[in-house]
Amino acid sequence: MRFTNLDMDALRSFVSGIEAGSFARAADRLGRSTSAISAQLKKLEEQAGVALVRKSGRGLTLTDGGETLLSYARRLLNLNDEALSAVRGVELEGWIRLGLQEDFGETVLPQVLGRFARAHPKVRIEGRIARNSELRDKIAAGNLDIALAWDDGAVSATAERIATVPLCWLGSAAEDAAWSRDRAEPLPLVALEAPCFLRTLACDGLDRHGVAWRIAFVSPSLGGLWAATAAGLGIALRTPVGRPQSVRPLEPRYHDLPELRSLGLMLCRAEQELGPTATHLAAIIRHALRETLPAEWLMPPAIERPSVA
Repeated sequence: MRFTNLDMDALRSFVSGIEAGSFARAADRLGRSTSAISAQLKKLEEQAGVALVRKSGRGLTLTDGGETLLSYARRLLNLNDEALSAVRGVELEGWIRLGLQEDFGETVLPQVLGRFARAHPKVRIEGRIARNSELRDKIAAGNLDIALAWDDGAVSATAERIATVPLCWLGSAAEDAAWSRDRAEPLPLVALEAPCFLRTLACDGLDRHGVAWRIAFVSPSLGGLWAATAAGLGIALRTPVGRPQSVRPLEPRYHDLPELRSLGLMLCRAEQELGPTATHLAAIIRHALRETLPAEWLMPPAIERPSVA
C-alpha cells in the first residue's frame, strides 16, 4: 500500500484558517493571498481524499473528516516544530526559570517539562509552583523568566493573554443540600491563605450581592482547599481547572450566589524579548494548554507575518 504524505505547509494553513475563523483572515496573518490558501486547502482535500469544509450560511464549517484531520494536524505541527527546535537547539545550555499556578501543576507541567527536556537536554529548568501574587512579584523582579498567572488587572507590556477561563462557585459533590440564603447563618467560605486574588474576588462579589459570609476553612495549598470543599465545610471560588470529581460546580441562580465573570490566563515574561530557549518553552506551554483546555476558552494564536526580502 502506498501512503500519501500530507503537505505540512498546507496543514499549517488549514489549522490557521480554522483557528482564525476564516481562511481570508488566515491568508492575511500568513502573508499570502486568499487564492493561495484556497489552493492549499484543495490540495489537502485531494491528499486526504475527503472534503474538509462545507458551506454553512455565509461561512464554512468542518466536515466530520475535517474535524478528524484538524486534531491530527495540530499534533503533527506541534511535533514538527518540536523536532526542528530540538535539532536547532541541541547545543543550547544553561537554565531557565518557570513559574506556574498550582492549578496547572498536574495537568500542564508534566507535559511541558517532558517536551522541553527532549528538545533541550542540556538546559536545566528551575520550576516553581506558587500563588498569583508571588508569581507576579518574581516576574517583575526578574526572578522568573516565564510565568503562567491569572490576570489580576495589572497592566504589563510583557504579558500575553492566552485563554479566558470561567470562574465558578464550587461545593461538595456528596452534599445534596447546599447553602441557602434562607438559612440564618452566613455562607461558609473555603479559601486559600491571604493574600489570594480569588479569595478577594469571592469576598467582594458576595459583599456586592448582599450575602453574609464567614471564612470556614483556610488552606495554604490548593489540595487542602479541594479536600475541605469536598468534605462539605464550605463553598469555594475557583476555576474548573484541575477540579477533582469530589467537587461540583454550583449554579449561582439556584443558590442565590453572585454571577461570576471569566478570568484571563496570562503568559508573563520578565523581558519584552525572550531568548530562543525561553521562546521555545513559551511555545510548548501554549501547545500544552491547547491540548488541555476547552477550545472556547483559548485565544486565537498570534501568527507572525513572514518578512519579505
